[in-house]
Amino acid sequence: MERRVVITGMGAVSPLGNNLADTWAGIKAGRNGIGAITKIDVTELNVKLGAEVRDFTYRDKREARRMDLFSQYGVTAALEAMEMSGLVSGENIDPDRLGVYAGSGIGGISTLEGEFRKLTERGPGRVSPLLVPMIIGNILAGNIAITCKAQGSAIDMVTACSCGTHAIGEAWRTIRHGYIDAIIAGAGEAPFAATCFAGFTNMTAMSARRDPGRCSTPFDKERDGFVMGEGAAMVVMEELAHAQARGAKIYGEVVGYGSTCDAFHITQPAPGGIGAAKSMRMALDSAGVPPAEISYINAHGTGTPYNDLFETQAIKAVFGDAAYRVPVSSTKSMTGHMLGAAGALEAVICLRAIGDGVIPPTINLRVPDAELDLDYVTEGARKAELRYVMSNSLGFGGHNATVLFKRYA
Repeated sequence: MERRVVITGMGAVSPLGNNLADTWAGIKAGRNGIGAITKIDVTELNVKLGAEVRDFTYRDKREARRMDLFSQYGVTAALEAMEMSGLVSGENIDPDRLGVYAGSGIGGISTLEGEFRKLTERGPGRVSPLLVPMIIGNILAGNIAITCKAQGSAIDMVTACSCGTHAIGEAWRTIRHGYIDAIIAGAGEAPFAATCFAGFTNMTAMSARRDPGRCSTPFDKERDGFVMGEGAAMVVMEELAHAQARGAKIYGEVVGYGSTCDAFHITQPAPGGIGAAKSMRMALDSAGVPPAEISYINAHGTGTPYNDLFETQAIKAVFGDAAYRVPVSSTKSMTGHMLGAAGALEAVICLRAIGDGVIPPTINLRVPDAELDLDYVTEGARKAELRYVMSNSLGFGGHNATVLFKRYA
């Protein structure tokens, strides 16, 4: 028998705040988290603006020396989510029935860059013996599992900018089919490294504008690329009966998930958004929900020319006439693009939107594009009763992921 999966905890570290409350307050207020880049030298780069996490201090200085920043962000978000959930391994859940599904698109790139500098400037003897466990792709799930004493399945997703959404979707499947009772799911990213910025800049994927109000402009006719962001978000996903038995507060339910691949191009989405459309249909079908029932879509919405056009076309293909009645927004207009962590944060935003009855806005959209004619919520946050909410994530390599949330009742 397929089991119901609910959300009992959430946590976030983002350019809008180092916890869930501050992040959500910033989203509702339409606050722009983009500013001058301070973490790397951008003198020789065309890109000057980013969405940095500011004033962040990890809870333990000794632990911090053994973790890349992406792990520090991820563990911090996981601990907040676990505290919110009231779930304690070994007390109200069997450690073997608690898992971690985490992800990162870039991993420990700043650590790798720093240690490579040591290698070339000071020799191999100066490279840290902790280099490998600080940068490897699985280490976020490992660090969260160690910190939270989760001895069930601990798996990392590496599907570029869709890995946070994939982590939540795959966790849903795992709990739904009874393999485990609860999973900490999400992603973390800390890509503010010169090498990373140089690569994205040279492929002309990032906005080179100098005005924070005109550089992350999803669905705007003048959009010219994404703005780099960083941070992490995590949710505690739990089987409904297990959550009810311990009297947990429930913040929403995961009811659908879709995962596809364009199999088209290493960076460009498939024309017409056909892969994204399949992912959305899969999520709707798995939930048994018709498109007309969706109250809000949190779009991938990066502000790149192809993404915004093809995602809009995909929504139209799936929703038909209902596409013009469902509000769509891109919160990347406020947070920048947090790469692998983007989908995880946007899932948290969707859940908070359901709880507060608030649709987040798309800020910075000033010049309409005739081809992009949906309701992108440009006038500020909008009060609305939300029942079903969809979140899309699309990644390099053609990865598409969609998660469908429902107000718990």
